[in-house]
Amino acid sequence: MGKQKRTPIDRRDFLKSAAVTSVAAMVGGEASAMPTGKVAPTPASGTPLMSRAAEIGDPSGAEVLTTDRPGSDFMVDVLKSLGMEYVAANPGSSFRGLHESVINYGQNKAPELITCCHEESAVAIAHGYAKIAGKPMAVFAHSTVGLQHAAMGIFNAYCDRVPVYIVLGNTIDETMRRPGVEWDHSVQDAAAMVRDYIKWDDLPISLTHFAESAVRAYKIAMTPPMMPVLVVADSDLQERPAPSDGSLRIPKLTLAAPPQGDSAAVNEAAKLLTAAENPVIVVDRATRTAEGIPLLIELAETLQAPVLDLAGRMNFPTLHPLNHSARGRELVSTADVILGLEVTDFWGTVHSYRDQLQRTSQSIIDKNTKLISVTANDLYVKGNYQDFQRYTEVDVAIAADAQATMPSLIEAVKQQLTPDRRQALEDRGKRLAQTHDETMEQVRVDASYGWDASPISTARLSAELWAQIKGKDWSLVSDVAPGMSNWPLRLWAFDKHYQFIGGAGGYGVGYGAPAAVGAALANRQHGRLSVNIQCDGDLMYAPGVLWTAAHHRIPLLNVMHNNRAYHQEVMHLQRMGNRHNRGVDRAWIGTTMNHPDIDFAKLAQSMGVHAEGPIADPKELGPAIGRAIEVVERGEPALVDVVTQPR
Repeated sequence: MGKQKRTPIDRRDFLKSAAVTSVAAMVGGEASAMPTGKVAPTPASGTPLMSRAAEIGDPSGAEVLTTDRPGSDFMVDVLKSLGMEYVAANPGSSFRGLHESVINYGQNKAPELITCCHEESAVAIAHGYAKIAGKPMAVFAHSTVGLQHAAMGIFNAYCDRVPVYIVLGNTIDETMRRPGVEWDHSVQDAAAMVRDYIKWDDLPISLTHFAESAVRAYKIAMTPPMMPVLVVADSDLQERPAPSDGSLRIPKLTLAAPPQGDSAAVNEAAKLLTAAENPVIVVDRATRTAEGIPLLIELAETLQAPVLDLAGRMNFPTLHPLNHSARGRELVSTADVILGLEVTDFWGTVHSYRDQLQRTSQSIIDKNTKLISVTANDLYVKGNYQDFQRYTEVDVAIAADAQATMPSLIEAVKQQLTPDRRQALEDRGKRLAQTHDETMEQVRVDASYGWDASPISTARLSAELWAQIKGKDWSLVSDVAPGMSNWPLRLWAFDKHYQFIGGAGGYGVGYGAPAAVGAALANRQHGRLSVNIQCDGDLMYAPGVLWTAAHHRIPLLNVMHNNRAYHQEVMHLQRMGNRHNRGVDRAWIGTTMNHPDIDFAKLAQSMGVHAEGPIADPKELGPAIGRAIEVVERGEPALVDVVTQPR
C-alpha cells in the first residue's frame, strides 16, 4: 500500500461539518436509503435531535485529528500479504485500530470483516472455514474477556489439528490504559490462558516485530501438525503513527514442506503390508487436501486392503468396495497388520473398553498383529491437556505427515509385489467387494425400519436429504456421525474432499452451527450447496450465528436434528441410574429441552433466515427441504426444523 497524502484539517471546521452531517443523516439520510415508495419514520415532534450548542460548540474533550498513517494500517498490509480473505470478530475496543483499518484503509476486502455475536463462534467459523479452504482464517479477539469467550473454540481447533489465526488486542503499557474498564480488559501475559492449547504465540513490541511474528505464526500454523496460533496486537502499537521513512517491510512467506516418513521405516512398513494376509488401513485425519483421497485409494487398491475410516476428515469414498468402516471391530480383531494413518486414538482402535463400576479394557487383536503408525502428532505433544489418548505399543512408528508419506509408501509397496502376490491380492479384493455389497444392502434394509414413524427417524431424515442433493455439488459441513447413527456416512456417496469436514476435535458443544457457517463461507465462492444437519442443543449455545449467516448472505441449508434433548447426557444418566439400581425414569431431568419446546423456525426467522417447522410428519419433510434448497440456491441461508428420534 502506498503512503496516504497528508492534508491539513482545521479541527473546528471538521467538527461543525461532522455535526451538520450527523443531523442531516438523522433527518433525511434514512429516507434516501429507503426503497422507492417507503417513507422514513420521523422523530417525535418537539424532541430536538441535537442542541444548538452541541451542533456548533467546541467540546472540551474533542480528540486531536490526524492524517498520520496508524500502525494498524501496516498490520492490515501484513494480513493482506498472507492472503487472508476474511476476519471473524465480535467488536472490541482493544483492536479498534485494526477494525477501523480493515474497513476503511483496507476497504473491507481481503480481509473482509465477518460480524459475529460471540468470540467462540468467531473461532468456530474460522475452524470450519479452514477445513474447507485448506488455509487459516483470521480472528480478532478482545483482550481478556474476548479470549476467555474464545477459549473453547480454540481448544476444539487445537484437538482437531486445524490452523486458526488469532490476533488478540491488548494494552501492554499501563500508562496508556484508560481508567476503569481498560484495566479489567488488559493483562500482562495475554496468551497465558490458552497457551496449553495453541501451537505458538508472540507479543510483538514494534511493527517490524509484528510483521515477522505474523508471518512466522502463519507458517507455524500451516506446518503439520496444524494448530491455532496467536499474535498479540498491542493497542498503542495499532494506534500510534507508523514510521513514514519507508523502513517497514513485510517478510516473504515460505511454507514448510510437510515432513515425510524415513525411507527405511517406510520400506519396513511396506514389507509388512505386502506380506500380510489380512491387512487393515485405519484412517482418521489422513487426507489434508484434495490430493489425499486419490493417494489413499491408490494405496488401498495396490494392497487390496479394507479401509476403516474413523471420519476425522473426508478420507475415503464411502461407496468404494474397499470401504469397510461398518465392519471395524471384525476387521481389527482378525487383522495381522494394521496401518494407522493420522489416527488420534490408535489404542482405542485396537482395544475394547467397558464403562462399568469397575472400568476394564482388553486388547481385541492377536498378540502377533503388527501395528504401523504414520502421524505428525508424534512431532508435537503437550502434557497438560490429554487429547493425545492412551500410549499405543506399535511396531513401526513413523513420525511424519501421512498424506506426504503416502507416495513413498505406495512406491515401496509396488516394488515389493511379485506377480504371484498381485494375483493373491486381486482375489482378496474380489472377496472384499462382495462383502461390501452385502453390507450396503443390509444398510438399506436397516434404514427402512420406522420409515413412517413420528418423530422422524434419523435414517429417514438422511435419506430425504440425500434424495434432493445427490445431483448437486454438495458439501456436508457438519459432523453428525455420533448423533445420527452414522446414517449420512452410510447412505450418501461421499467421494470429494470438501464433502465432509469431520468433528469438533475437542467435542465442545457450540462448535457445530458456527463451524458450518464458516465452511459454507468457504464453499460460497465455488457455488457449492452447503448442508448442515444441526443438533438442537449445539445451536442453543450460539444461536446468534444464524444472524451472521443472514447478514453476510452465506448460503447454508440447516436441517435441525431436533430430538429436544442433550441425548448423550440422557444416556449417561440412564447408565448411572441402572448402575445404582435406581431406574431410568428420571433421566430426563436436566438433560431435555422441552416444556416449552424450542421453536427453531421462529428463532431463525427472527434473525432473517428462511425457516419452516417444526416438522414431525415425515411426509412433509421432503417438500420442506426442497423449498429451503431453493432459498439457499438464491444465495441465502435457510432452516428446516425437524422433530427427530433420539439417534
